[in-house]
Amino acid sequence: MGIVEEAHNVRVVGEGERTIVLAHGFGTDQSVWRHVVPHLVGEYRVVLFDTMGAGTTNPDYFDFDRYTTLEGYALDLLAIIEELRISSCIYVGHSVSAMIGALASISRPDLFSKLVFLSGSPRYVNDAEYFGGFEQDELEQLFDAMRSNYKAWASGWAPLAVGGDMESVAVQEFSRTLFNIRPDIALSVLQTIFGSDVRHLLCLITTPCHILQSSKDLAVPVLVSEYLHKNLGGDSIVEVMSSEGHLPQLSSPDIVIPVLLRHIRYDIAI
Repeated sequence: MGIVEEAHNVRVVGEGERTIVLAHGFGTDQSVWRHVVPHLVGEYRVVLFDTMGAGTTNPDYFDFDRYTTLEGYALDLLAIIEELRISSCIYVGHSVSAMIGALASISRPDLFSKLVFLSGSPRYVNDAEYFGGFEQDELEQLFDAMRSNYKAWASGWAPLAVGGDMESVAVQEFSRTLFNIRPDIALSVLQTIFGSDVRHLLCLITTPCHILQSSKDLAVPVLVSEYLHKNLGGDSIVEVMSSEGHLPQLSSPDIVIPVLLRHIRYDIAI
């Protein structure tokens, strides 16, 4: 195993000819795909990894300067693909990893045959002509709460993000992975995510994109999926699912898995 693979806990399962890369979002790790993977391994070679800063990675490897922008994560993704000698892949990115994959595809479109965005957003903050879902003062309050008592913040954020109560398995799983992250790293990562704005780069994305969105999502309003669809440089398609919450692959796998498999297996033109 190479240095990059080891640092990101890269795991490859399945024996298919085509490769799928599954990338998780903030507060989780590759375990968020546990319901999805069994449906892929018989047909595809599946690559799972942990983004730097996840609780399962070595916090000593987290570079606070490198990860002030999403480009640092996109370079990590390209390094993983290169180390595994993947010539082309179907990329499934959840939450912030949707845009990380999008950025990687701009610089190396040859490596991506398809991008599947699950709960992805090019910008989370509202402005005069765009509804991202958050006001800046709301985010400042959120960051202050993280600084003052991270565990209390995480306990409150998990049910809100998932869209369930503390007794649900999905909320408990998300709480576990949130608690595993070092608080200063979690704050830094979330500031980078909520401070990101890649809207001006959407026109440069030529890889076909499948945009999957929950009908109700605290972090990403449905309007965002339509914005992506209208502004991407290549072909795209949107499907709004009946699931609720920002982690539907964890909270509503019975709804998400059939939709996800359909978009993975078929091209937009079909």
